Amino acid sequence: MDKDEIHLRRLPAAAPWGPHADSEFHGVDFLPEDLNEAPEETVMRVNKKYSCLPAEEKGIHIINIRAIEDIGYDQHESTLLNSLSKNPDADCKYGLYFRDGKRKVDYILVYHYKKSSAGRTLARRVHHNDSSARSTKQDQPLPGKGVHLEMGESEPHVDYHEDDKRFRREEYEGNLVEAGLELERDEDTKIHGIGFVKIHAPWNVLCREAEFLKLKMPTKKMYQINQTHGLLKKINSVIQKITEPIQPKVAEHKPQTVKRLSYPFSREKQHLFDLSDRDSFFDSKTRSTIVYEILKRTTCTKAKYSMGITSLLANGVYSAAYPLHDGDYEGENIEPNDRKLLCEEWASYGVFYKYQPIDLVRKYFGEKIGLYFAWLGVYTQMLIPASIVGIIVFLYGCATVDENIPSMEMCDQRNNITMCPLCDRTCSYWKMSSACATARASHLFDNPATVFFSVFMALWAATFMEHWKRKQMRLNYRWDLTGFEEEEEAVKDHPRAEYEAKVLEKSLRKEHKHKETDKEKLTWKDRFPAYLTNFVGIIFMVGLTFAIVFGVIIYRISTAAALAISSTPSGRSSVRVTVTATAVIINLVVIIILDEVYGCIARWLTQIEVPKTDKNFEERLIFKAFLLKFVNAYTPIFYVAFFKGRFVGRPGDYVYIFHSFRMEECAPGGCLMELCIQLSIIMLGKQLIQNNLFEIGIPKMKKFIRYMKLKRRRSLDHEEHMKKKQRYEVDYNLEPFAGLTPEYMEMIIQFGFVTLFVASFPLAPLFALLNNIIEIRLDAKKFVTELRRPVAVRAKDIGIWYNILRGIGKLAVIINAFVISFTSDFIPRLVYLYMYSENGTMHGFVNHTLSSFNVSDFQAGTAPNDPMDLGYEVQICRYKDYREPPWSENKYDISKDFWAVLAARLAFVIVFQNLVMFMSDFVDWIIPDIPKDISQQIHKEKVLMVEVFMREEQGKLQMLETWKDKDKKKGENCNNHSPRLSRSHSGSLSSCHSYPLDV
Repeated sequence: MDKDEIHLRRLPAAAPWGPHADSEFHGVDFLPEDLNEAPEETVMRVNKKYSCLPAEEKGIHIINIRAIEDIGYDQHESTLLNSLSKNPDADCKYGLYFRDGKRKVDYILVYHYKKSSAGRTLARRVHHNDSSARSTKQDQPLPGKGVHLEMGESEPHVDYHEDDKRFRREEYEGNLVEAGLELERDEDTKIHGIGFVKIHAPWNVLCREAEFLKLKMPTKKMYQINQTHGLLKKINSVIQKITEPIQPKVAEHKPQTVKRLSYPFSREKQHLFDLSDRDSFFDSKTRSTIVYEILKRTTCTKAKYSMGITSLLANGVYSAAYPLHDGDYEGENIEPNDRKLLCEEWASYGVFYKYQPIDLVRKYFGEKIGLYFAWLGVYTQMLIPASIVGIIVFLYGCATVDENIPSMEMCDQRNNITMCPLCDRTCSYWKMSSACATARASHLFDNPATVFFSVFMALWAATFMEHWKRKQMRLNYRWDLTGFEEEEEAVKDHPRAEYEAKVLEKSLRKEHKHKETDKEKLTWKDRFPAYLTNFVGIIFMVGLTFAIVFGVIIYRISTAAALAISSTPSGRSSVRVTVTATAVIINLVVIIILDEVYGCIARWLTQIEVPKTDKNFEERLIFKAFLLKFVNAYTPIFYVAFFKGRFVGRPGDYVYIFHSFRMEECAPGGCLMELCIQLSIIMLGKQLIQNNLFEIGIPKMKKFIRYMKLKRRRSLDHEEHMKKKQRYEVDYNLEPFAGLTPEYMEMIIQFGFVTLFVASFPLAPLFALLNNIIEIRLDAKKFVTELRRPVAVRAKDIGIWYNILRGIGKLAVIINAFVISFTSDFIPRLVYLYMYSENGTMHGFVNHTLSSFNVSDFQAGTAPNDPMDLGYEVQICRYKDYREPPWSENKYDISKDFWAVLAARLAFVIVFQNLVMFMSDFVDWIIPDIPKDISQQIHKEKVLMVEVFMREEQGKLQMLETWKDKDKKKGENCNNHSPRLSRSHSGSLSSCHSYPLDV
């Protein structure tokens, strides 16, 4: 061995790349052994690879790994000494703090590294926490535990891809240190090949960023909240006592009597804020938000283009970035924390009957998630009166089913009404009394009470929206979000990394063509291919949905014809129910599958548009996903409600698909019962399978897969296996937070089921209520136990979702008007009752809605094969339509009754729509958006804040006047001295003249 070489086979536990590394090892990179054979070639490759580095960063010192071989002691000795010492993990609360046990971990960056390249990570040029490191970045390694090179491990060839990632991490982390953050690395974890960078924001950084973000913080000034008096106070106290058992046992949920004034944080006005406990002044949610804003703002410029944290994550430089949960939520000897409290009082099925601790949810997860759960709670509460009214309407139908004259006439076998065949050749004539069960069931949902319920639900939707706006304003006041709109734009308008990359790419193209360029931005011409792809893609997906629904229609028609051939009477009688049930199940499966596919396609279509800001990206994604999922979920229901049975034709002149399949007809009792079956199965199946089983099953399955992967990679070392995981290791194994769009989407689609076709299914609000009671606790459990802690996002409303809800509410009025008018028999019954009934009753209504057909007019090859199936020869059969009889001059033409009923239907749609719209707008107008007490409190806060600043200014003026008076008196005293005493009092004179300078 050459005398200048040192060996690196045995290294001490406190290796020179630790926190107190000797300066001689700083900036050293270790390269493989074969460097000796061709050193110049290797150095040339390295310099060529990183030629983009600045000149001062290009110096790479190369030494042989064998150089440091005989330093230190055996690793077993280190293990023995560590076993006798105090457990350092307990001091840092198992990852919640830095190794010193004082600095709190505010954020975690996770990266992958290859164990085989551990030698090169020993002297990694990383960053220190003190102020000196900021001026000489990348001179010292990050504090923390590094990876030790094992005895005799041979060094592989240089992995330039991994080294590129490492250099990017080094620069990015150096820039974070320059921004004021403090970092600490840990690679000695149970998850092999995974490194963690712990980030701490010191006090001065928190203050600087809080001022930049204009975070409202509580001041020292407290004021009394206006309380109700008299009768209202007694009513509120009674309500509080009654609802006390269903209130969560958390401090944040107790009613407030006093409140602190809040003001945007300013370092110049720190004296206004209560800084007695600096550790808790900025809570964990606020600290992680501040760090995340720094991470987004900080860039890595050594790559081809500037990379922020989102680009670094997308390119695999870092594999994850997340704030930590406050601690464990289950187990023995757990310190009390907000996560544990949320798990006990919120994320448990045993407290389903309690109110949600919304203020604690907001404190832990931030305003945006807090608003989602607040909205879901208000929506669920408002479903209670809707469910009660829906049950009453359903019970009314049950109670009056035996008094319904049309269904009684259909079930009366004495009427002996012979109906025309439902299909060609294989189907025979049938008795109307065989559809008795369907007719009786239709009355449960098709009765006069359903019209009232449709009006009620339209007003309910308007009231719900107004109630939510008022609740939202109360939360804005409690959470100090009033006046937030102007402040949020400064943060939300930050361009996305993908947008900046596209702009840079465009600039480079123009520079390549030797053109002078100003500040570039993406225009509609740049986005035109993406817009065209979006348009074509959405049209194709909508067409695909229609094609699938059309395929199901073909299935229904062909299956009905096949089952009608059955020789058993029971088989023929159950054809309609069998076909409807199986078709709806097929629709349900297709809807669930396409929902997942459309969600991915909507995200891809939005990504290729390259929206500028995160807000624009989210809004465009929501619009596309909602459009596709709305069409997917409701197209089969729209078909049954408005198209089935409308284009059938008549006996002897039916409409055919592909010249083979006859269009299907509605049942004698109408299509409303089939619409009810379709709606109920899709709604219940979607909620049960997609919203609940998927939300429980898929995260559990992903967690199990991750557990099995980690189990395979886990070391066989018993000591390593038994070591308790750090908090950031445990959180890394949780599922990443994917945003609130899926949560809102399933609730919005459910809101559509509840409002759009409620005239056909009055029990929809009840099933939605039962689902939401479970959904709230399921989502809560997922957020607390299954997901990594999301970054808190400030928001004062639910965004674009409110506009979607309002749109669905308006659309619901129109759709329910058409369902009542065209799908149900409500209008034909009214027309018959007031225009054609001889005795003012519904007797004869069924006969009035049926037309006659002479069987001799069948087209060749379409008559039944067995005309004597009923035991007698049929000459006249009946079918449901308003047409002239065969003995009329204009036989089978549309009769005058049809036009009378159609005019009544259209008139009803116009009257119903305008009346309900007017009533909804009246409810909107009469209920103020801002509660009176909240507007008074907001005004009071403004007045008090003005008083605080006026007193501060008055105090400054008084102090200034006091100083001037003192200065004036001092000057007068100095002027009163005689010149003769000038020598003896020279000292006092000099002090007189120096006082103003001090002031």
